[in-house]
Amino acid sequence: MALASLTPRLIAITALGIAFVAVTIAVSAGSFGGLDQQVAEAMHSIWRGDLHPLFQGIAELGGIELTSVLMLGLLIYLVRAGFGSDAWAVAVFVPAQILEVLYKMLLHHPGPLRSIAHDDGPSLSSLLTGSVAGNSFPSGHMVRTLIVFGLIAFVVRRLTTSGAVRRLSLVVAFLVVVVMAFDRIYLGVHWESDVIGGLLLGGIALLAGTVWLDRPRRARG
Repeated sequence: MALASLTPRLIAITALGIAFVAVTIAVSAGSFGGLDQQVAEAMHSIWRGDLHPLFQGIAELGGIELTSVLMLGLLIYLVRAGFGSDAWAVAVFVPAQILEVLYKMLLHHPGPLRSIAHDDGPSLSSLLTGSVAGNSFPSGHMVRTLIVFGLIAFVVRRLTTSGAVRRLSLVVAFLVVVVMAFDRIYLGVHWESDVIGGLLLGGIALLAGTVWLDRPRRARG
């Protein structure tokens, strides 16, 4: 693929980066406080205890355990299928996770109060959350969900010849991301600003991965 065809994605990465910085500044300044509270209270008002296990199960889709396994599986597939250096696209998952943890360590932004929060799905990531004083920006589940399901959908769309499968992969990835965004706020484990931050950071990493997969190739003599 020609470099010029990647320009829109490179521009999008820049735009998302600027937006992420802007949202980070706004969050640190408390500009999202009122809206965060309103959205959290609205979600709390429609809470149903009988649906709690369902939403805890949904949370597992973005947990560090499942997403790591899926990324490892994609890596193994790309390597064994002979795609060589294309497998490096999976590497975007790692720096995104590192940035998420660093932001939680450095940005003071406590998550919702326990009075409106509910138990999240069991995950090793909860150990990290507890180690950074409960800071919640950005949502790691959103970062991981967007990268993993988006990258898998992108690879499927590139490799399959079936139009139905191509459409299905996109629909599934989109629905998983949307449901995860709702899940984070509905469970009260994140503010909506955390979700926005996770989408922006995850979007940057996802686009970077697709740029690598579509990078210009040297002609073989």
